[in-house]
Amino acid sequence: MKIGLFFGSFNPIHVGHLIISNYMATHTDLKEVWLVVTPQNPLKQKTSLARDYDRLHLVRLAIENNPKLKASNIEFDLPKPSYTVDTLAYMREKHPTKEFVLIMGGDNLRTFHKWKNYETILKNHQIYVYSRPQYELGALANHENVSLFDAPLMDISASYIRKCIKNGKSVEYLVTPAVFEYLATSRLYK
Repeated sequence: MKIGLFFGSFNPIHVGHLIISNYMATHTDLKEVWLVVTPQNPLKQKTSLARDYDRLHLVRLAIENNPKLKASNIEFDLPKPSYTVDTLAYMREKHPTKEFVLIMGGDNLRTFHKWKNYETILKNHQIYVYSRPQYELGALANHENVSLFDAPLMDISASYIRKCIKNGKSVEYLVTPAVFEYLATSRLYK
């Protein structure tokens, strides 16, 4: 079974993440897409990051009615910061009958050569890239294990959503109704 892995902070998850996840789960040969909640991206600061289990809970709320999307906390028990190459090796060991495909945006492909052991990832995994018009894809776009897709995109960011919440502005329609309701009644990002 071919599983797409969509790594992210999901701080918080929003409809842009869901559109990409659902597109990859329904318009490619992937059977499922697992949204892997990352405790700490080694290339990002952790200062504005909500707690791991709060972000995981929001992902679960957002995808609860879609059987092709799954929430994963696989990195919560792995050493921090999380490196994709280590997570992929662990997942192959834990799920030997599954084939894992990495899902990323074109902006990440452009800087993929900066990732720890990126050559190992490219050698052992396919990478499904959704293009981001404002970014050049770089030399790796032509690699035999890289496939490009024109997934619909929204110009929305988790940092914009956090800023809106902090300033008392509505984020309705930027997140799913279940996530909106949870955020409206919690202290997250306020």
